[in-house]
Amino acid sequence: MKRTLLFVLICCLLSNRGRTQVTAIRAGKLVDPDAGTVLADQVILIRDSKIEKVGKGLDIPATARIIDLSQMTVLPGLIDCHTHLADGARSGDPLNQFRKTGAQIALESVPNARAMLESGFTTVRDVGTYRALGDIALRDAINRGDIVGPRMFVAGAYVTIAGGAGALTGQAPDIQLPWDLHYGEANSPWEVRKVIRQLAHDGADHIKVLSSGAVLTHGSNPKSQEFTLEELQAAVDEAGHFGLRVEAHAHSPEGIKNVIRAGVASVEHATMIDDEGIALAKQRGTYLDMDIYDEECIQEDGKKGNVPKDFLDMMRNWGRFSARTFERRSRLA
Repeated sequence: MKRTLLFVLICCLLSNRGRTQVTAIRAGKLVDPDAGTVLADQVILIRDSKIEKVGKGLDIPATARIIDLSQMTVLPGLIDCHTHLADGARSGDPLNQFRKTGAQIALESVPNARAMLESGFTTVRDVGTYRALGDIALRDAINRGDIVGPRMFVAGAYVTIAGGAGALTGQAPDIQLPWDLHYGEANSPWEVRKVIRQLAHDGADHIKVLSSGAVLTHGSNPKSQEFTLEELQAAVDEAGHFGLRVEAHAHSPEGIKNVIRAGVASVEHATMIDDEGIALAKQRGTYLDMDIYDEECIQEDGKKGNVPKDFLDMMRNWGRFSARTFERRSRLA
């Protein structure tokens, strides 16, 4: 019943896109996360898909569409800062990208967007896709009202060294990748700047760089350091010219500290961050976007035969780092 109600509410709101329309939601209770309280008998006024006013006893325009949730508790939309909605039906092996066309990947991404919204997430930061610019197309289709999904802020592609954490690896060396599967590769400060300039031109909302190896990349070592400090500083500087912020995938201690020193807005994973890295993040105001449940999800997929053995072997050891590091970071915060 709750799922159906949420879906109906989403459809009502999305149907207003493209024309000026006021929607009034009568909320029996409304969770106020800023104050940490639950308010009673609230009215939420939405104009052109944006919340205009919230309060008790607000005047509702006579032409407004009214959604009566007076017997329900309304929770503000959740925000997920690390998603990959545009990679289609994600599996544990990036090489599956070769088994599908770009059109298949795009169409398989549509249910991802709907499922995310129906789960209560109204905004996501999508932090990279193997097929460049697919996330931009998904974002724009949602914004036009063509498909149902959350508000998306997208990276456009991974910015990575050749053969690095964001590269598509594992194929024979004589295979030539199409442009969209190596769009973000860069191997010098000026190549980094060139990629970011192109991403800005193509419509990216933010920039995703990868400064260490990855768990789910063939032949990669999460303890390695990828991109030099000079290259990372070039990324942050160039992105700033276009008003864009940079987030960085990083597992290794030096990879983490390098991106913080370079001035990124957030570090994704930060799995092996040490005390110096935590202190540096606090000093620079860098967000740590950490995950502590990846191991369980990946191992569960592994039981279904969806994850390669080399990934599973690495993840058994790597998952322990995430939980311990998150606990230590919480104590030092």
